[in-house]
This record gives sequence, C-alpha cells and structure tokens, in this order.
Amino acid sequence: MVDGMGALPYDGGVAFRVWAPHADSVHVVGDFNGWSDTASALQREGDNWYAEVAGAQVGQEYKLVVRTGDQTLYRMDPYARQVTSSVGNGVIYDHGAFDWEGDDFHCPPHHELVIYEAHVGSFAGEHVGTDLWDVMGKIGHFLHLGVNAVQLMPVMEFAGDRSWGYNPAHLFAVESGYGGPDALKTFVRECHKNGIAVILDVVYNHFGPSDLDLWQFDGWSENGKGGIYFYNDDRSTTPWGDTRPDYGREEVRRFIHDNAMMWLYDYHMDGLRYDMTPYMRSVHGSGIDLPEGWDLMRWINTSVREQYPGRITIAEDMHQDPAISQVDNGGAAFHAQWDSAFVHPVREAVIAMDDSWRSMASVREAVTRIYNDDAFQRVIYTESHDEVANGQARVTTEVNADDPTGWHAQKRSTLGAALTLTSPGIPMLFQGQEFLQGQWFRDDVPLDWHQNSDFQGIVRLFRDLIRLRRNIDGWTKGLTGHGVNVFHADEEANVLAFHRWADGGVGDDTVVVVNLSANHYEHYRIGMPHTGRWVLRLNSDSRGYSADFGDAAAYDMDAHAEEADGLDAHASMTIAPYTVLIYSLVES
Repeated sequence: MVDGMGALPYDGGVAFRVWAPHADSVHVVGDFNGWSDTASALQREGDNWYAEVAGAQVGQEYKLVVRTGDQTLYRMDPYARQVTSSVGNGVIYDHGAFDWEGDDFHCPPHHELVIYEAHVGSFAGEHVGTDLWDVMGKIGHFLHLGVNAVQLMPVMEFAGDRSWGYNPAHLFAVESGYGGPDALKTFVRECHKNGIAVILDVVYNHFGPSDLDLWQFDGWSENGKGGIYFYNDDRSTTPWGDTRPDYGREEVRRFIHDNAMMWLYDYHMDGLRYDMTPYMRSVHGSGIDLPEGWDLMRWINTSVREQYPGRITIAEDMHQDPAISQVDNGGAAFHAQWDSAFVHPVREAVIAMDDSWRSMASVREAVTRIYNDDAFQRVIYTESHDEVANGQARVTTEVNADDPTGWHAQKRSTLGAALTLTSPGIPMLFQGQEFLQGQWFRDDVPLDWHQNSDFQGIVRLFRDLIRLRRNIDGWTKGLTGHGVNVFHADEEANVLAFHRWADGGVGDDTVVVVNLSANHYEHYRIGMPHTGRWVLRLNSDSRGYSADFGDAAAYDMDAHAEEADGLDAHASMTIAPYTVLIYSLVES
C-alpha cells in the first residue's frame, strides 16, 4: 500500500486514493484502462477509497467516477498534481522525476530581503498570456535591479485563460497555461542559481468559485451548499461566493496543510504569502469568529518554522494585529504581514496634489511602525496588485493621470519607493514600478517593456536604492537593522529625517532625509546622530536618474557638535524638491 493522497506512482503502476465519505463506489478511469468506468474499482478504507492500478504510467490522463445513490459524478482528483485544463483531466505526475541539479539554495535572511511581486500572465512579453518560460527570460532584469526575492501571484490552475489567480480551481496543479509543474520548478531552480528566492501567493480563504470539482464532490451537501470540502452553513459566505473551506474538518485541514507543504518540499519554494487572511479567521473579515481557521494558519506556519527554518510565511491581513506574527500566546505564527500602516499614509503623502495636504506625522508613524519589537515582521510597499487596481491606479497615474511619466510622477513615485526601501521592514515592489508603469493593473494588459528602456535612469535609481538597502557595498548596514529614530519632522517645510542602524558606527549608521515639498532648500539644518564625516550615498535629484531632474548640489558633510532636533550634533545640506538624500557615517 502506498501512502498519500491522489495519484501515487510506484514501480509498475500507480496507486489512487481519494476522500469521498458519502460515495457508494469510486472508480478511476483513464488512458490506462480505455476510460472504462467499471474496470478499476477503488476499495473503501474508512472514508477514503484506494486502489493500485498496474500498468498505469506517469503522463497518462485520468478522472474519478464517484457514484452516490443515483448520482454518477465524473470528478477531477482533488490532489491532481497536473491537469490538462480547469475543466479537463488529471495527469499522473511524479514529483520525484524532476532534476533539481543539486539545488540547495537558502532563502536570504528576512532582514535582507527585497521582494518583487509579479503576475505571470502579464509580466514578461509584448502580448497577453505569457507563461513561466517567458518570465524565466526576465531573470536578468531581476538581477540588474538587484531584488533577491520574486513573489509570484497565484499559479494554481484557475478557470479560463486569464486571471489574477485568486480563483483556484485545482490547488495542487500549476496553471496549465503557465506551463504546468515542470515550468514552475525550472523557474524556481533558475532563480535559485542566480541567488533569487521565490515566494508563492496561495489562496486558502476560498476556493474557486468556478470550474470547481470540489463542489459537492461526493454528491453530499446541506442547505444546497458545497459539500464535504466546505462549510454548509452561514460560515460558507465569502466575498467570492459560498466557497470557504471547512477549517474545522480534519480532512480539509490536512488537504490545505498538504498543499502548503507541497510548495515548499516539491517545488523548493522559499516562502508563502497567504491571500486575505481575515477571511480565514472570520466569516466577514473582522475579528476571530473562525478560531479553527486561525488554528489552521498557526499549524501550517509552525510546520514551516519547524521543517523549513529560514523560509518565510507572509499574511495579507491589513488589520495591524501583532498576533498575526506572534509565535507565543496562540499567535498565528506568520513571519511577517503586509502593513496597511505603511502603504496608506505613504501613498497619500506622495499622491496628494498640494504640499499642504501632506502630513509628516502620518509619514513618521508609517516609517516607525514595528510589530512585536521586530522591524521585519512587516512587508512595506507603495504598490501591490491590490493597491494599483480595484478602483486605484499606479502611483504615477495617481500623481498625474495626464502625464504619468512626467516630472511630478517621476519625482513623487520614486520618493515613495525610497521611503519603502529605507524604512524598517521587508520592502516590496510591484512589477513595472521601477520603469514608471502607469494606469492600473489588469491581467489582460502586459507590461510596457519599452518603458524599461525609455526610463533606464529611473531603473538605475531603483537599483541604487536596492543596493543601499541590501548593504551590498558595506556602507549602509543600518538599513538592514531594527533601529529607527525619526528625529526631524517639519510640517511646515514638509521635510523628514530619520536615523537607521543595526549595531551602530562606521558603515552602519545611516541618515535618510526626505523632502516632500516642491521647495528647494539651501543650508537646511537638521540634527545628526553623531559628529563626524557623513558621505552622501544617494541624491535622487541626480540628472543621472532623469534628464528632467535638477541635479541639486548635494555633497558629503561634516556633523558638528551643536544640539539640534534633540541630538548632540547637527549638519546643513542642500535638498531639491521631492528628493531623498541618503548619508552614511565614515568617520566619527
């Protein structure tokens, strides 16, 4: 007997096991038995059904025939590792057959991560419907930019030809239109060869809702709802239909847990990002009235921590609840959560039309927010697939819809990116942000890669910011540390300055000065953490980033022993409109 669920290859055949507690009989049909619905019967083993089919082979197509009372149901295997399409057949697949070429990559430490979120179907080409092989051709872009983690929007088999991916029809199968399981494994392997981690977006708050063979899978249901995989009462209700999994049922919990572990074990994923976790812990997305959903998240995340130390789980929770990333006291045990306390005030600050509408207090709070005394328990960003769709647009378009690549859009969108890449947290970019992609995210509109050439200077600015954030040159270790002190926040001038540090000292202490106004300031005085020599590492007004920029004369500076902003030292600088300056200590 072969352990596991689904189609399980063994020497000489394939075993099949499926959970169907209400079925009267189950047969497997496929290429191996001429699709006869009586040739290969599964035998009941409790609530599961099992059979070994000699001669069945990897690559052959199959389906399950479930008979319950007078119903005869042709179903896709819930654990199918490969499918021909969302309404097609399962394909027998052997995870052990893929050549990983000795892959032993380790996810970078969380405090060093810079994440790039990408949608496979719209990312890579001049046309809609690109696949993982196309995305693989852009690994050089990731390397040039300097990101060290790519987060893929969901790749589980979904209904139709195009989708954001948040409508998973077959959780264990990689979308056939994206290239299937071998394409995803090859993408991960090649990213790993280039030092890039891969994080996968998973959807466990609902399934489907269309092309969903799990619906009333074995013919049983209550109240006209989803049957064995779903709640069959008012707990089924989600914004995506009555398709919430039954987190209190052991077989469903195991199904979801098995899925999460598959991505880490069989696909060598470096982490998982869970979609909209409020709807796992609550019927209506607020509070915890589904404690079994909370417990399931904790079980998966604890398993990841124990079995795959160093990898990362991220929650899209958006409620700023420290318990999401707590391990003790019954926390959900995520490593990090998307932080609404950063994205909303920072976007508001850079998008606001009038300088008087900007709040330095709000930006200060966004920069300094920390959960459970750990700066890296949050993911921070100004653009994500949600923030640039659903009634909102790219920052460049929000700044100036009539001229989304002009001076204002360039200046203020990169200012938001600079705050993202210098504040405490794990920074994340969204595809095309680095070359001023405008409008809003749609799965049927590809990125405009001509802009990658047209705005190479802006790409260079992102690259330089990422280089400093990752401390590639050993000058700015502070940007990888927990320490932060916003010591200057002038509401009238709209200037913010903050100190970042890990251990402190030369090559560590870093000061970031941000001008969120249209004013050019000469001899602008701020406090400084230490006396000594501070070298200018980045001036975002450099004409090397854009011919439209002013190339303001900012220089290295000496901090002198005189109190300012509550600090024992001070310095003066020139700073251009909507500009960030980054300094690091070289001599104290």
